[in-house]
Amino acid sequence: MDRVVTWRRGGYSRRVNLSTWWRLAAALVLTVLVMLGSLSLGKVILSPLEVMRILFSSQDASLTLIVEQLRFPRIVLAALVGAALSVSGLILQSIIRNPLASPDLLGITSGASAAAVLYLSFLSATLGQQFLPLAAMLGAGLATLAIYLLAWKQGASPLRLVLIGVGVSAMLTAATTFILVFSPLTTTLSAYVWLTGSVYGASWPEPLALAGWLLGIFPLLVLLARQVMVQQLDDNLAQGIGVRVQWLRAGLLLVSVALAGAAIAWGGAIAFVGLIAPHIAKRLVAPGFAGQAVMAALIGANLVMLADLVGRTLFLPLDLPAGIFVAVLGTPFFLYLLIKQRH
Repeated sequence: MDRVVTWRRGGYSRRVNLSTWWRLAAALVLTVLVMLGSLSLGKVILSPLEVMRILFSSQDASLTLIVEQLRFPRIVLAALVGAALSVSGLILQSIIRNPLASPDLLGITSGASAAAVLYLSFLSATLGQQFLPLAAMLGAGLATLAIYLLAWKQGASPLRLVLIGVGVSAMLTAATTFILVFSPLTTTLSAYVWLTGSVYGASWPEPLALAGWLLGIFPLLVLLARQVMVQQLDDNLAQGIGVRVQWLRAGLLLVSVALAGAAIAWGGAIAFVGLIAPHIAKRLVAPGFAGQAVMAALIGANLVMLADLVGRTLFLPLDLPAGIFVAVLGTPFFLYLLIKQRH
């Protein structure tokens, strides 16, 4: 049973769920341990103490290169991608009121993928790789705008958003395949790796750029966080208590798209993270968006970091994309949810 205490000071009071705080602390410790393990393991295996010495003091230049320039930025990028996708999925499941909702099932990932593959196939040779994240985010935004406009009928109901989103996602997936068929052979392989989802070859500018984007989204997320739980009410009931349902739904959808678009832009189209992590977070944390969002972010970060660790260590000398191993876990989880929803 969750233990709840009430904290009062002057005219302010707040209920604090101690069980939630303990679970969040445990998840944070687990995240640090996964990061440390990922820094230690690879073709060159180091002990955790060696890793700590390399990070906090001068060591052999080759080991410093391996830990600080090759492994660390890759791990940080994986953690940020997993956290952003997880919070995006939690928002979508809340506003659409559907446990199967996630960025990759509602067209956001498909829009980013189609735009990214189009850019990789026909524009990257001229403009370079630096504009790929911009193309992916633009594709995610345009796909979501199309879904919202097509679903609009005196408001955008959750049911219409789901149905239109699935249809648009299928259409964009077909468009992505069509683009790949006619793309130059030299870019097809890189496009497939991006579509699978990978943080291979990450350097510090990439996680720093993603972190800057996420920090820019954070104030809007905090501003709208208190309204997420209201979106789970019936629209008429929410309007009856004075909530501007459509404006809030559009704002939360914008935040979700921005989070998912940024994560996909730098990490590729990693599927199922936004589906799995929110469900686990809801089981571990009491109802309340803030606690569930932090837990989902930590779970998502661990999920992508572990998938990347498996991909780069289990099949040496091969370095497989992290998205493969997330999909191995996500597919049976999705089937379980489908069977559960039948009843």
